[in-house]
Amino acid sequence: MQIFGVDIGGSGIKGAPVDLDRGDLAQARHKVLTPHPATPDSVVGGVVEVVRNFAWSGPVGITFPGVVADGTVRTAANVDRSWIGVDAAKLIGDRLSLPVTVLNDGDAAGVAEMTFGAGGKRKGTVILLTFGTGIGSAVFHGGSLVPNTELGHLELHGHDAETRASTKAKEDEGLSWQHWAHRVQKYLAHVEMLFSPELFIIGGGVSRKAEKFLPLIEGVSAEIVPAQLQNNAGIVGAAMAASSG
Repeated sequence: MQIFGVDIGGSGIKGAPVDLDRGDLAQARHKVLTPHPATPDSVVGGVVEVVRNFAWSGPVGITFPGVVADGTVRTAANVDRSWIGVDAAKLIGDRLSLPVTVLNDGDAAGVAEMTFGAGGKRKGTVILLTFGTGIGSAVFHGGSLVPNTELGHLELHGHDAETRASTKAKEDEGLSWQHWAHRVQKYLAHVEMLFSPELFIIGGGVSRKAEKFLPLIEGVSAEIVPAQLQNNAGIVGAAMAASSG
């Protein structure tokens, strides 16, 4: 079965039909740049462009970089704050004239990794963290998701953690892999102190380069592995949500 998934990020909006039997993209994804300012109208325009690129006519699952409750946006971190309070599922569904499901971006990636990727059949506490424009998160215990955790906004040394340890922070500050890995290490140690996970899954686009920074991270007791679905996990998880919702 194929369902369409879209992943809205701070820098890009990407999507593709997903083969839910394999847990992988059925076609090469299409991506457009996230508009700035990333208002509801402009972002929805990008989503429509991605979906219509495939002439898709079925259900669509969509991730959003913030807390989402019953399709309505409650927080907006790397998009315009005018999203807060918007029924995103209805807004996008009306523009597409298709059934739409919207969920938190980290949650979508986490569900995909737990089903088809690095999470496997782990029953302890597993935390997926996606590093990109910000830091998304998904927390699982006993295989069950605790939704909308948004751990990228934990305070670390007086800063919002994602402003120090996201991939965007690395790029903006021109950090070496060594320097950035040290920041990520401090962040993981803080999260580990709070949740005591048995496994960290590191996702986002940077997971494609895991060999450059994961070996540099020390002092964390939990196992740390790269996401197997890499930066497609959000698309796959969005499609999974649409298929069940």
